[in-house]
Amino acid sequence: MDSILVWLNGLIWSNALIALCLGAGLWFSFRTRFMQVRGFIEMTRLTFTGQSSDAGVSSFQALSMSMAGRIGIGNIAGVATAIAFGGPGSVFWMWVMGFLGASTSYIESSLAQIYKEKDNEGRYRGGPAYYIEKGLGQKWYAWLFALATLLAAGLLMPGVQANAIADSVTNACQGNLCGSLDGSFLGMDARTALKLGIGLVVAMLLAVIIFGGVKRIAMFAEVVVPFMAIGYILTAVVVMVLNYDFLPEMFRIIFSSAFGVHAGFGAMLGLAVEWGVKRGIYANEAGQGTGPHAAAAAEVSHPAKQGYVQAWAIYFDTMLVCTATAFLILATGMYNVVLPEGQVIYEALPGVQAGSGFAQAGIESVLPGWGAGFVAIALFFFAFTTIMAYYYMAETNLTYLNGHRTRPWATLLLRIAILSMVVFGAVRTADMAWTLGDIGVGMMAWLNIIAILLLQKPALLALRDYEAQKKAGLDPQFDPLKLGIRNADFWVNRKR
Repeated sequence: MDSILVWLNGLIWSNALIALCLGAGLWFSFRTRFMQVRGFIEMTRLTFTGQSSDAGVSSFQALSMSMAGRIGIGNIAGVATAIAFGGPGSVFWMWVMGFLGASTSYIESSLAQIYKEKDNEGRYRGGPAYYIEKGLGQKWYAWLFALATLLAAGLLMPGVQANAIADSVTNACQGNLCGSLDGSFLGMDARTALKLGIGLVVAMLLAVIIFGGVKRIAMFAEVVVPFMAIGYILTAVVVMVLNYDFLPEMFRIIFSSAFGVHAGFGAMLGLAVEWGVKRGIYANEAGQGTGPHAAAAAEVSHPAKQGYVQAWAIYFDTMLVCTATAFLILATGMYNVVLPEGQVIYEALPGVQAGSGFAQAGIESVLPGWGAGFVAIALFFFAFTTIMAYYYMAETNLTYLNGHRTRPWATLLLRIAILSMVVFGAVRTADMAWTLGDIGVGMMAWLNIIAILLLQKPALLALRDYEAQKKAGLDPQFDPLKLGIRNADFWVNRKR
């Protein structure tokens, strides 16, 4: 089974997908006239404005929900993995993916708003399945995406996050924060027993949130996500200040190895691009089709408003949170780099696997006694909120498959399934968890990027309409019929 999953993962994550993600980001950047640069001030302003309603959440709550999905273990373990297998230059290509991905995020999030609907309980629902059916008129394709997302977000990807929480806590315990992990318990070795207990605790906490519905998810994300991200970034700043003398060398290593001219990492140019793009997509999720689900839930007067907000989310995720991890690791020199054939070309942490251990060692080298515990806490919040966001995505696609209706028995089965996968993922090996997660992300990315390349016109029309109304001094209001956009039924009815 392991070999089959590895083969499938390699097939999905071929160079074709990497080229598709980079190419789509570059294409959308040109088509939007680099709105991620021109509209940066407007992005920032819109992020902190807007109100919620009975049907939808505020722009900031929608941002927090999408950021809950974006800021996960990819921002810590994923960045470390990219450095381990792609070298320091992979960080530069993560930045490139973040910059280009902002325009991709605008397109998919605006489309989610344009084609959103209300379910039978009066709540906004939307996402790729909705805009594929209504915009492209391909219901089979929409069903395919909805099924893939239900499988990925409901079963495959939560295990990656739960596994990271369990590993980080057990690593902290192994570091004598809670005693040694020797002996056995209930027929299991102590480490496995602890991971099982952690999985059960995470599942119980998750149940409290998801059984409260989208409003409770939005309120929890609104409070926790900004707090956890800012705290993590500040810690990285402290580490960099204490290691300020190494910062020039760190930037030199990143840029020289990114273009294959570094003496030690020069031969890794292809690997740097591959791992930088791959982990960049996993971290910021631009083009993957996850962000549009939360974007559709926002209460706005014009789809472009939420498109701007979600473009800003990519900057925050990649340029700040991912960069914080990269600097924690590279500024302290606490990482290993291994070629595919197993040749070690840089090793500062013998015996430490690529992952959160790099970040833990980086903090520990500067602030002894803090590294393992702090990263374990950060990973818990990052991963927990991501699992919570995965549930919302899965529920939205389940609603779509049920004919845009919420069916209590189906929702209950989904909740039980995702809670079970959290417990299962906590005790699985990290390699298996990552493989399953990569397969889930890759399936969604293939289906969604092709869809938004075919359906970009309505999002571009919305952008020009928004900019024209702003230039006229108006608070933009959306009228799809005026722009020649069909099947945007919610907005037509809203205007009437």
